[in-house]
Amino acid sequence: MLRFGIIGTGRMAVRLADLAQKGGHQVLLGSRDEARAKAIARRLNGHVTGGSYDDAAAQDIVMPSIFIRDGALDDLKRFRNAVDGKIVIDILNPFNDRYDDFIFPWDTSAAEELQKIWPGTRIVSTFKWPFWEAFDSPDFDGGPMDIIMTGDDLEAKKTVLELFHATPWRFLDGGGLSQARYTERMTLFCGQLAAKYGFLPRVGWRLLGEAWEPNVHDKYADIVNRWERP
Repeated sequence: MLRFGIIGTGRMAVRLADLAQKGGHQVLLGSRDEARAKAIARRLNGHVTGGSYDDAAAQDIVMPSIFIRDGALDDLKRFRNAVDGKIVIDILNPFNDRYDDFIFPWDTSAAEELQKIWPGTRIVSTFKWPFWEAFDSPDFDGGPMDIIMTGDDLEAKKTVLELFHATPWRFLDGGGLSQARYTERMTLFCGQLAAKYGFLPRVGWRLLGEAWEPNVHDKYADIVNRWERP
């Protein structure tokens, strides 16, 4: 059983807490208002308890679930010693308050900025999408949604897979932590695209289809291979 602490009690926090406890793990929801955290935990039942931000930061795996604009990322600096050496799950998206751009430049990501303030942690960036509404109705046309993990620590990624093994979706390893620059921008793009066509917030990505078999599904191969230069 893994001990998972979440700094925050918002919609994503509650859904990921429930997903982790369904996998048999112990979850502590942390809030500035401990009474709020404990009340939410009681409604979730199972292996979820409530406490403070400090209680959440004391767990073996830690995940901040907060809005990072307006200096909120700075509020996490005080937990630097508490999380040192631990696996940290990054789900933060650096959206501005209009949700049409980012608060960070293009050569970084929320994951990398979190690494700067918590340099001793083993960060796995994931769940940049879906939006919280998709947790309540997870089936998408064409099969399960793909959830990307990025991070520089392979063992940490394996632990995160264990934490969320009850997920209805498919996890893909997206490479190093800097790849979060792409997943964060993909999240903004799919949200804008969904808004345009009236699907927001039921959006996500399914990136891989059927496995490709060389020389099997190329219906134009005969035409191309028979072409000869005059």
